Amino acid sequence: MGSAYKHIFEPIRVRGVQFRNRIEMAPPSPNLASKDGRVTKEFVDFFRPFAQNGVGVIHVGNSIIDYEESRDEERQLDIGTDECILPLTRFAEMCHSYGCQPSLEINHGGKDSMRQHTGRPAVAPSSYISAREQAYAAKMGEEPVPTIEMTKEMIKATVEKYAQAAYRCKRAGFKMCMIHGGHGNLISQFASTLYNFRTDEYGGSLENRTRFTIEVLDRVRELCGEDFVIEFRISAEEFHPDGMHFEETLKYLEMFKDKIDILHVSAGLHGEFQYMKYWYQNWMMPRQFNVHWAEKIKKAFPDLLVCTVGSIMNLKDAEEIIATGKADFVAMCRPLLADPEMPRKFALGREDDHRPCLRCQYCGRRLLVPAVINCAVNPMLGEECDFPGGIVPKAPVKKRVGVVGGGPAGIVAMLTLLDRGHEVTLYEKTDTLGGNVIPAAAPSFKIDMQDYLKYLQHQGAKAAARVLLNTEATPELLEKENFDALIIAVGADPIIPKSLPGIDKPHVHWAADADMGKVTVGKKVVVVGAGAVGVECAIDLGKKGHEVTIVEMQPNLRALMQTSGGAMFELMDALKEHNTPIHTSHQLKEVTDAGIVCLNLETNEDVTFEADTVLLALGMRPRFEVADSLRRCAPETEVFVVGDAIEAKTIAEATKSAFKAAAFL
Repeated sequence: MGSAYKHIFEPIRVRGVQFRNRIEMAPPSPNLASKDGRVTKEFVDFFRPFAQNGVGVIHVGNSIIDYEESRDEERQLDIGTDECILPLTRFAEMCHSYGCQPSLEINHGGKDSMRQHTGRPAVAPSSYISAREQAYAAKMGEEPVPTIEMTKEMIKATVEKYAQAAYRCKRAGFKMCMIHGGHGNLISQFASTLYNFRTDEYGGSLENRTRFTIEVLDRVRELCGEDFVIEFRISAEEFHPDGMHFEETLKYLEMFKDKIDILHVSAGLHGEFQYMKYWYQNWMMPRQFNVHWAEKIKKAFPDLLVCTVGSIMNLKDAEEIIATGKADFVAMCRPLLADPEMPRKFALGREDDHRPCLRCQYCGRRLLVPAVINCAVNPMLGEECDFPGGIVPKAPVKKRVGVVGGGPAGIVAMLTLLDRGHEVTLYEKTDTLGGNVIPAAAPSFKIDMQDYLKYLQHQGAKAAARVLLNTEATPELLEKENFDALIIAVGADPIIPKSLPGIDKPHVHWAADADMGKVTVGKKVVVVGAGAVGVECAIDLGKKGHEVTIVEMQPNLRALMQTSGGAMFELMDALKEHNTPIHTSHQLKEVTDAGIVCLNLETNEDVTFEADTVLLALGMRPRFEVADSLRRCAPETEVFVVGDAIEAKTIAEATKSAFKAAAFL
């Protein structure tokens, strides 16, 4: 008997190529190619779980047609020479062994090729200084270097590079590829007046600006033949005031729609930071963000196969998209990184076991380090060489293991230990699992975090472990159990400056307690601390009609930038919506019955802010004392402190440290 998701799992044939379902993995860049841009065993192992668990197409992101000219990442694929073919066969054959179609996102960065990687100026349709180059030059203390305007000879050679790259895919056993024509990469630079200032046959009118696109597609088809599927990626809307907008995009598509097989509909730009969010949405942005563009294109061109992408969080939503005719394929990247087993879980009716994506952008931040891509909620991601097939092996010796703390680190440790075959007891001193994810999920608009909390609590409730709620793990209790090993995940407490005058007054609370409704909040509120916790609390209170002011000791909002998961600008917009001011360079000196007194660090003057309620968001401090008191409750070499109990950071660090401790125990 099939699943309830008959549309998303419906097979389709395109040019004789079999697609087992309508699920595409939107193209990630895992940073796992070799130093010279070749497929590696790590690379193949990284993608194996997605193919193994039901994805229909795996696209690999930002595969470069000229490694010397257009690199913009570490360890990205080079498909510019025939030397790539043999290693590519390993990836292709792995995918095919599971009935999955492999595909490369064939690309040239144009203006955004980075000279720290290439050692030369970027080439582009026109000569100008890109935003990325300006940022790099400022960082290096250099004068920015303008792009080199491509000559007609260079254009002709580049068309051939695209086609030869696609043909190398075919020679390696691929039956399709994706040509990247969106996000402000080279093809879209030719198409958009934002970047194309030419006055010859490649610039000016839309017909001229489309010429490069058509030449690339025609040559790819000529080389790869009629049995090769071409998927073409676009930005339906660039959002930049001077960029390509949707009505022009429709006219653009009209000129080459018959030359492609699948249109992959994204939005936004890559090199201009403020427009990246339209293709890489953060948790403050609506889900299914770009689906409406695909739906409109499908209505305009009903015979064109359309793929939609952008914050499609699960297969239930994907099913609805296909069933209602908004698109023919659905692509997801981060939700699959969070849970490679998602297709299989939904097909088997295990929807409650789906591990949701937080859209926290941790995966993307890893690429900037640069580091191998990881996921905040899936600590297995990027560790596939140690855990082939995404499976934690059974331990050679079954042990009795105690886990102290029922937050994300504790729950991940418990689940991993169970996978290892150990006997596990988890202690949680409160009546609910979730730890500090509970306050993190409390603001009404944090739906991604709320889904993650439900997942953690469901996994904890069904786990084959002894879970003891309302039980504080004291040294005496643990020593009686005589555990073979112990994982300490006791988390962190909010920082409360105990010596500060008035801090113990009854109208002073931790901001997260206000989020959770644990304390009464007056009409006029001051939030102390402009990191994510303070700002989220202020927004939630503003939505409820409170008058909120934020004070921050630092001269800038760097703390918010670092803790907001990529959503800083959306959070700032929400503050403006509710007229919530932020006063930087204001250090809390005293809490009074009528509000607070701050020292203005710029003027060295005292400033008074009236408030009925004072909410503190000053960061978190690890429970060092609690962790240290438990370190001798099992053999010392078998005791591991994980998560916020080591350093108060993010969910990503908590789950990763817990997984690593448990997976090798």
